[in-house]
Amino acid sequence: MTSSAAQAAPKLTTEQSVDALIKTIRIPPRPSLLADVQVELADDDPDPRRLTAIIANDVAMSASLLKLANSSFFGLRLKAKSVEHAVSLLGITQCGNLMTGIIARQSIQVEKVSLVKFWDFSTKRAQAMTQLARRMRVCPGDLAHTFGLFCDIGIPLLLERFPDYAETLELAYKEANESFTAVEERRHATSHAAIGSLMARTWGLPENVSMAILLHHDYGVLNDPGTEESVKSLIALALLAEYGIQKYHGQEFSCEWEKGGEAACEFLGLSADDVEDRFEELHELFNHSQ
Repeated sequence: MTSSAAQAAPKLTTEQSVDALIKTIRIPPRPSLLADVQVELADDDPDPRRLTAIIANDVAMSASLLKLANSSFFGLRLKAKSVEHAVSLLGITQCGNLMTGIIARQSIQVEKVSLVKFWDFSTKRAQAMTQLARRMRVCPGDLAHTFGLFCDIGIPLLLERFPDYAETLELAYKEANESFTAVEERRHATSHAAIGSLMARTWGLPENVSMAILLHHDYGVLNDPGTEESVKSLIALALLAEYGIQKYHGQEFSCEWEKGGEAACEFLGLSADDVEDRFEELHELFNHSQ
């Protein structure tokens, strides 16, 4: 064996073992209902009637959509009385976003682990990112919403796979120097970012969402001219949204904000006063959504 081949062998072995490990992690297949919704939304001229028919075929999904549509978050002047009425009031894109979130929540369950807090935080992040994206005009609101829902989707999948992953999360959240994903990789040879990105591709989410999921703890990419602007926008907005949520719940210090907050603000063109203004707006949003 040549020296170069000898040097390459351990790397190849490592890659093979990581591939083998990933195959042991259960990534739910894309539900057919989501595929149908995505096909309709991708049409050049999406038809509200066809989307209504797709949703109305599933009684549980219809009930969940109506409950969300009539929640205080949307503050609709009229209450949606049917799926057709909800699609009419909210619009086809917003209904598609809501359906994606409902389907994800129902598809991903972990035995003996409650995901209520996980989904509550993911929903808040999606709402916050949608508002920030519209306010700052850095990316489409529906893209921000999708990323907000899915950026940590690898976490429940790893909770299901590794008995000690909850302990890993605690260590990663408190780690001041190493990246979040480096802590995960050291303990499990993979990370929620890598697994979440793989699931996003499996579920047919946009490529820039999948890439942003993969990179969302790598704040160096915010200064990388080779990284797509939409990917950097999603990463920066998510960091801002998450810190806003944490502050809303009384948590003033965040290791992730310390690591990436300055780069995020520089990328988004936000001064310290601007950041405080955005946080105030997010807190109003959350108060309104209670």
